[in-house]
Amino acid sequence: MRRFAAYFVLMAAMFTGCAASCSGGKIDPTPTPETKTSKQNLTRAIVLADAAMANYFTGSNMTMSRYYNPTNNTRSSEVGSVWMYTSAIQATAAVINVLDKEKTGGDSELYDKYYAKYSQRLSDLVDNCDYYQGTFTLTSYTQTKEWSVYGVNRSNAKGGAEVEGVMNVYDDNEWLVRELIEAYKATGQQKYLDKAEYLASYILDGWDCTLDDGKKPYGGITWGPGYVTKHSCSNGPMVRPLVWLSEHYKNSSDEITYIYIASDYHRLSKTVKKSEYYLRFAKDIYAWQKGCLLRSDGVYDDMMGGVSNGDVTYETVYGVKYRRHENTRDRVGPPYSYNSGTMLSGAACLYSATGEAQYLTDVKALTNATFTYFAKLGASKEGYYTYAVTDFNNWFNSVLMLGYADACSVYQGAEPCIASFQDNLDYGYDNYLRSETLPTNILVGWSLTSGNNQTEALTTFAYAAEYAVLAEYELEKGN
Repeated sequence: MRRFAAYFVLMAAMFTGCAASCSGGKIDPTPTPETKTSKQNLTRAIVLADAAMANYFTGSNMTMSRYYNPTNNTRSSEVGSVWMYTSAIQATAAVINVLDKEKTGGDSELYDKYYAKYSQRLSDLVDNCDYYQGTFTLTSYTQTKEWSVYGVNRSNAKGGAEVEGVMNVYDDNEWLVRELIEAYKATGQQKYLDKAEYLASYILDGWDCTLDDGKKPYGGITWGPGYVTKHSCSNGPMVRPLVWLSEHYKNSSDEITYIYIASDYHRLSKTVKKSEYYLRFAKDIYAWQKGCLLRSDGVYDDMMGGVSNGDVTYETVYGVKYRRHENTRDRVGPPYSYNSGTMLSGAACLYSATGEAQYLTDVKALTNATFTYFAKLGASKEGYYTYAVTDFNNWFNSVLMLGYADACSVYQGAEPCIASFQDNLDYGYDNYLRSETLPTNILVGWSLTSGNNQTEALTTFAYAAEYAVLAEYELEKGN
């Protein structure tokens, strides 16, 4: 029987007053009912991730196809973007993390079988991600500097990607920061942390620190260095990793030097402890997005726009060229689930790190608001909550699910929300698994017309990552 029955009372109370390498040994895709929940979730994550690596990736340079169709066993010629590629890193690191925790908890069966393979896969994925990397010189609000970062499109050689102007966006690099930190947490390999911190420096260089009339920074990170709009997806995703970095360096004397704009508009350097630097930025980014993009119904809009010319402009200050502030005046929707999911994770992590009550209040409010807005009971199948599945929504929803998992550590009211993802995944897995692949709509199943069954790599790896996160969640509960 679905676990929702156990949550109905809690749900009623909650809403009162609230409007892989591509090869390797296979495992049984249908664990016995006696298998503990965490291990079943991990097993299913491995099944989905292993199949996805085989179905979407080709060659020693790990080229990812955007689509795979299990009905006729074909993959598309269209190559996935760096964002899509990152989803494979996400699922792989998530599996490794749970393998390690299963072993620490006294069960090393899956660790012994898969840890070495997944660790190598993770290293290969990160290494071959450099086909999306390129180098360019950027004039920002505080400096002109050369950066090696990740562009949208894959190139034919490592380091050869086009990254000038609109060809790279901050959020793609932010997802990489998130996954590189998870890779470091899972393996302890310094190379992942070093790359994550380098990319974090690049992203924070995009923070609009120009001063308003009150000599306060305007704030907000544009979608990319070639854009003037400021998006939920280029701000919220940085809060969780920045809090983690702050906690990582909490008992360390490690320092970082950054550039800021003084009240007389001079660009000055300052050296501070890394723990203080990362936490301050986490708080500032969180505050900017909450102040600018939170809607009256409690979820987050997509971006701030309304810039008249839409072009990046520059100004000369004391004889030096810098990027100029552009006034974004219009809040633009619609809300996507990941816009709120990153902020939910951010609020939960900030509360855990600081104990400041405002963040717990935000966790509770955003948990309730997102479940009301995005989850529709019985819309596709009686007794199950439907989330949007068109376009990229399955991956967006996985970010929201991670937010619920983070929220559960501080707010019991998030448990029914994360349970809805467990139930939906299990229903799809038990009823519609085909060639160890799940359909885009896991509550409805596959199309009767085989040509309509192309499945995004982004969606498939999101399902694998969700199962891994659910495995960790259940493991921490002792299940």
